[in-house]
Amino acid sequence: MSSDKAAQKHQSIPSIDRLLNEPYLEDIVETWGRESVREALRSIQNRIRADEASPETENIDSFYRDEVELWLATERMPGYRRVFNLTGTILHTNLGRARIDESMFDRVKPLVTQPATIEFDIRTGSRGQREESVCERLCRLVDAEAAAIVNNNAAAVLILLHTLARDRQVVVSRGELIEIGGSFRLPEIMQAAGCHLVEVGTTNRTHLNDYERAIAKQTALLLKVHPSNYRIQGFTKEVGTKALSQLANEHNVPCAVDLGSGALIDTRQLGLPSEPLPGDVLRDGADLVTFSGDKLLGGPQAGLLVGSKTLIDRINVNPMKRTLRTSKLTLALLDETLKAYEDGEHVRENVPTLRTLSMPLSELQSRAKQIHACLAERLSTEITIDIETSDAEVGSGAMPGHSIQSVAVTLRAKANATTQELFNSLRTLPIPVIGRMYKGAIHLDVRGAEPLDEFIKNLDSMP
Repeated sequence: MSSDKAAQKHQSIPSIDRLLNEPYLEDIVETWGRESVREALRSIQNRIRADEASPETENIDSFYRDEVELWLATERMPGYRRVFNLTGTILHTNLGRARIDESMFDRVKPLVTQPATIEFDIRTGSRGQREESVCERLCRLVDAEAAAIVNNNAAAVLILLHTLARDRQVVVSRGELIEIGGSFRLPEIMQAAGCHLVEVGTTNRTHLNDYERAIAKQTALLLKVHPSNYRIQGFTKEVGTKALSQLANEHNVPCAVDLGSGALIDTRQLGLPSEPLPGDVLRDGADLVTFSGDKLLGGPQAGLLVGSKTLIDRINVNPMKRTLRTSKLTLALLDETLKAYEDGEHVRENVPTLRTLSMPLSELQSRAKQIHACLAERLSTEITIDIETSDAEVGSGAMPGHSIQSVAVTLRAKANATTQELFNSLRTLPIPVIGRMYKGAIHLDVRGAEPLDEFIKNLDSMP
């Protein structure tokens, strides 16, 4: 190319500012951010000037759009995106755990988009307590003296230990030294809180006299951890909350119970095993109970502490409390979730986690048939599409070892590579569909096809 033609070509390159305002890049700018798209365009322009790329005049729009998308996909981390969770794991840690009801979110929207009384008492016109409203509601639901809210249950355990047992001993059954998600282990949390762990009993059997023999002058707390994310079966023995709290009371030390997942209704109503309820554990004598907001409770991520007002007051004045506090969005969503539990008759319809867990098989079969028909219209006849019974699970460490009867649409090609390609292509849909591979087939558990009409419409974009 002559120097005159090269100069003419370079002069015809549109400016980056102009391109950033082109309608065909508008959605990409919205998704990825203006500066990231600017970097992509700058790289593309440099390639054009170096004759490494050459857009055709009649296809300039599609050229820049394709090149920008390719650059962003390779050079930038994608942001958070909504997905359909058809893995069969209801509370999937990697996919955000509990869903929030849209009507709840609509009700709290003004509180996070406009000024709100987060720390302001409208009655007196003076500063208020940040968590007072939601804690008051929580206390009524579980019949507790007081409550506190932090950003997750690990934080709840951490601040409990730091407040009540720093530089002192905490007695725990060896069979309850759990490891939670992300490789955080209870002994390590204790170490971070400045406590000294005293293990009692054995992995499978712990007796009351094991705790009693371990109590000493330096003992600050007896801690019981509910096995919400594991099961020990066979020749086992554990000490119940009632007996442990009585022992703690005799020695004038607090008894705390970490419930992990946490539930506010009898889970047997959902066809699930029984989970201990915070109110029942408090009535059995526990001084403090901790549990999650975003697991079986079905709310936003939060750590909830309920129990003795004297102990909760000590926790609230711990300087660490401020570093672990939740956002106004979390508080507002948690309050709405707890409000739903006040209507026991309709709570299952109003809390998506409970609704999904209690979905009847007849509805699941109906969903599966509609999804099957939709996929049969769009996929090659070389893909075998079936409806099969399957096993779902609660997930996020809740009710390990317990499966929930469910229904899945399965997709299988003759060649494993073709099945894998189809599995990968589901993640490229406008709203990515996340299923699971099992025995050479794609399993799409239909509990996650919510809302169904939107899910089916999304499948229209399948290649």
